[in-house]
Amino acid sequence: METKMASRDLSGKICIVTGAGSGLGKAMAIGLSAAGAKVAGIDINPDAATATAAEGGGNITPIQCDITSQDAVEAAISSIIKDMGGLNVLINCAGLGMSWIRRDYLTNRLNFWDTEPAKWQAVMDVNVRGAFLMGRTVAPYLMAQNQGRIVNVTTSLNTMIRGGNMPYGQSKASLEAATASWAEDFDVAGSAVTANVLVPGGAADTPMVPHESPYNREKLVKPEAMVAPAIFLASDDSEGVNSMRFLGRLWDPEASDQDNLKASGSPAAWPELAAAAGAGQPKTS
Repeated sequence: METKMASRDLSGKICIVTGAGSGLGKAMAIGLSAAGAKVAGIDINPDAATATAAEGGGNITPIQCDITSQDAVEAAISSIIKDMGGLNVLINCAGLGMSWIRRDYLTNRLNFWDTEPAKWQAVMDVNVRGAFLMGRTVAPYLMAQNQGRIVNVTTSLNTMIRGGNMPYGQSKASLEAATASWAEDFDVAGSAVTANVLVPGGAADTPMVPHESPYNREKLVKPEAMVAPAIFLASDDSEGVNSMRFLGRLWDPEASDQDNLKASGSPAAWPELAAAAGAGQPKTS
């Protein structure tokens, strides 16, 4: 694996990016398009999806879809496969963050007992159920062609377990665990389809971090840090890479894939922690 992003061509690849209307999803949709892929840019906001498509040079098809609705997801994916000529890659990036629940959550702590159940459910529906519905719907198609990639955008372990961050952290912990589970399901089924995690590698300069936050925005990870690893994961060069997590800020577009896999990658869902936690437990088989 010595390929560099500069020489990577995604012509012929058909990708879905959810949350394509802003932030990380927008950056990845535009980046995949620039690399030659045809991109279905899904967003709940049709105007945002259309704006991304306008910046994407003609390779992005904007699609409005509520990913929490099974009927809407199945209809959208069926239409994409029919109209765009197939499907190779799904990137689950759509999400609701803490600022959607409380704008000043970074300076005005939101304890879990103060979280409104309806808002808790809404975040879980988009961040977990939405990704599940998208993955569940594309999996049979990808497995039938024995080729495909699913990439789930989660967050850091610190964010997952940090207090005052419910339910965003919890939702991303669920998706991280799901990714490892999906990857194993594909492997056990003998499929070449893969599932991996991609994260910025720190707080990102997106609408999820309000401009009135205490963060220095110049030090936030730029959304474009997701582009190079996303292109790698969408390409044939990532064949066999499964159940991994990659940090966008540590991916060097000028380095070889082999070096980036070492510098940026690690197993999804931290199996080493699970192994340590299970040490000494009685075997059940």
